[in-house]
Amino acid sequence: MKNIGQMMKQAQQMQERMQAMQEELAHFEITGSAGGGLVTVTLNGKGVLSALKIDPSLVTPDEVEVVEDLIKAAHADARTKVDAYTSEQMSKLTGGLQLPPGFKMPF
Repeated sequence: MKNIGQMMKQAQQMQERMQAMQEELAHFEITGSAGGGLVTVTLNGKGVLSALKIDPSLVTPDEVEVVEDLIKAAHADARTKVDAYTSEQMSKLTGGLQLPPGFKMPF
């Protein structure tokens, strides 16, 4: 029974660390860009868009499709960076614990 109590304590500690990490991710920001920096997108650690910047030179009626494509590309760049950061933080949190493929904590 002593082992079960210890496991429960470790699980509770991990849950507390995960909660702290989620709070940290909400405040962490990563910026992605496209078009050589003409469009930048900033996401928080949970993937929520917090800022979008478009270079004024792109704001012409005949460039609408280009701007739309650059926004999508900048968002994808930022999202890739957010995913890499959260994976790194989760790896630190779990201490190398091997989770089943596709299992994402805490999301």
